[in-house]
Order: sequence, then C-alpha cells, then structure tokens
Amino acid sequence: MNRLAKPLTILMADDDDDDRMMTHDALVESRVINNFHFVCDGVELLEYLRREGKYEDKALSPRPGIILLDLNMPRMDGREALMEIKNDPNLRSIPVVILTTSKQEEDKIKGYNLGAASYITKPVTFDGLVELMRAMGKYWVEFVEFPELENE
Repeated sequence: MNRLAKPLTILMADDDDDDRMMTHDALVESRVINNFHFVCDGVELLEYLRREGKYEDKALSPRPGIILLDLNMPRMDGREALMEIKNDPNLRSIPVVILTTSKQEEDKIKGYNLGAASYITKPVTFDGLVELMRAMGKYWVEFVEFPELENE
C-alpha cells in the first residue's frame, strides 16, 4: 500500500499512570505516526469527546480517530463510557478498541455487543506492548479509511 498515512489522533482512557506512560512510550518506540492524548476515566472521556470544560478548545482536544479504552476505571467505567459513545450520533463513528487487563469472557461479549471495534488484553511486557502498537498503527493508520468529517 503506497498511500501516505495521515497522522491519527489516539485518545486513551485509562486511570493507570504507568499504563498511559508505557502506551505512549510504546507508540513512540513503534514509530506509529500519531497525536496521543489521554484521559483518566469515562467521565473525562465524554467531556473530551463532547468538548466540555477544560476540553473546549478543539486545537487542544482534537476529535480522535481511535479510542483506546480501559474497562476498569473510577467514576465511570469503560463499559458505561462505551455505551454512551455508541448511543451518541456524533460520536458513534469513532472506533473504540478495548485495551484492558480483563480476560473475562463476559467483558469481551459485552464489549463487542456495545460496539467495540476490537478487544485486546494488555500485553504484560513492554516489548509486547510495542509490538501491539506497531500492529495497531499499521492497521488503523495505513489500512483503515475514515470518512472526512466536516464538523470536527
């Protein structure tokens, strides 16, 4: 595939500082072309997506091309946030990849039933995370085609 990959805004919702930092480092290490932003829970995720409060400035909080979503977070967990996103006509087209430590079969089923694009269990090593980010980057940045949205 020879088309030039456009930068992709990746928004990660995860309450674990170490997981966010490792994911950012893995994206850098894997040379995925992107803009990386993060929020700490489902409430912040929805505020970001709806440009509320500290996320009003669209230059500082651009619409993500993909959301990496942890399931187990305080205030509003990933399951609730995913349901809100997929029920909102302005947000439902954003692909959500569940990236979590949960290996529960019911979480996988519920995630897909709620509209997740993918369900991935977090790798236990940094090298595994780098390899995952490289594969995700190749897929989401180089192969997937997104519609042009006028009202970003």
